[in-house]
Amino acid sequence: MYLLEHDAKELLVAHCIPVPQGSLFEVNQTFESTRLPAGPWVVKGQIAAGGRGKAGIIRKAATADEAQHITSEILGRTVKDKRVDSVRIEQQIANAEEAYIGLLIDAGVPGVRVILAEHGGMDIEAMPHDQIRSETVAPDSKSILSCVDRLTVGMASHKVSALRTAALQLTSLFMDTEALLIEINPLFVRKDGTWMAGDAKIVTDDNALERQPALRELLDKRAVAYPEAALKLEHGFDYVVVDPEGDVGLLTTGAGLSMMLIDELRALGLRPFNFLDIRTGGFRGEPTRLVKVLTWLAAAPNLKVVLINIFGGIADMGEFSKLLLAALRQVPALGVPVVARLAGNGLPVARVVLAEAGIALHTDLDAAVLEVRRHLGHSSG
Repeated sequence: MYLLEHDAKELLVAHCIPVPQGSLFEVNQTFESTRLPAGPWVVKGQIAAGGRGKAGIIRKAATADEAQHITSEILGRTVKDKRVDSVRIEQQIANAEEAYIGLLIDAGVPGVRVILAEHGGMDIEAMPHDQIRSETVAPDSKSILSCVDRLTVGMASHKVSALRTAALQLTSLFMDTEALLIEINPLFVRKDGTWMAGDAKIVTDDNALERQPALRELLDKRAVAYPEAALKLEHGFDYVVVDPEGDVGLLTTGAGLSMMLIDELRALGLRPFNFLDIRTGGFRGEPTRLVKVLTWLAAAPNLKVVLINIFGGIADMGEFSKLLLAALRQVPALGVPVVARLAGNGLPVARVVLAEAGIALHTDLDAAVLEVRRHLGHSSG
């Protein structure tokens, strides 16, 4: 879950990490200047993406009227395919220098990658590589903090003090929340070594939500801002709309296989509507998950066909097919052709069961995609 900056900073505050004072203002909400901290301010559009400053949704305001005007200009905009439904208005920080610190899971090693820079800000990506210091270490606090000591050698003393102290607190947060990424850019640093998180990017692991009461509470309060994560927490599987105008609904299992299928369909000029990892092992002999997914697909505005791609491991395809037909009977609103590609145990039974509903069973994905193309009126060439 990629936290919006405001929520990331609320999490930082809860762990006694200093941030500029600020308030959240949401779309369709009356602007109340009494909620503003002491000015002047920065108005920051809230989307789960970087580059917001260059996209024009982070702007300074000297008066409350200017802050309100900028807020009205930013709210409702679409930036990087994301609608801006809220802004955080916070105090400008003066007389401070900028630095950078990041902690992220490095799955390839594995370990925690520590990234530091004596200078930070909007142009961090364009900074020469020799000015960004990085090392991957064992995923424990002692190793991370020792790494920070090594990486800060030779930096200005006040930057060293700030980065080391910030690393101590951020490492605790990183470990406690089982985060995948914490990035502070800029880290505001004063000459006396005191510091403050000017911006915060935090990505958490959805699979750890059951162990993270603070993040579950955030989802309860802010489910509208994190619909996919809230859905996963409630239903136990991943479903994400990847193209609101897409016309191919996907009922699939396996995160990697599902993403690969989306790429293959797009390469053929098709428009998949959603990503899904239905996790067939969680069916437990009842069709509730399938009913949920088919109901969501039925609400897609341009849906023309549903492609099922299930590679069974534990799940028996004969049992899956019976559950699928039960779910289809409960979602008459779907009303589009269903194409099934199944692989695994129980295929002879699955073939008979699906045939009763007029659904041909494909064991070859290319053949299933060819049928999808026919339903969409595409040529096979």
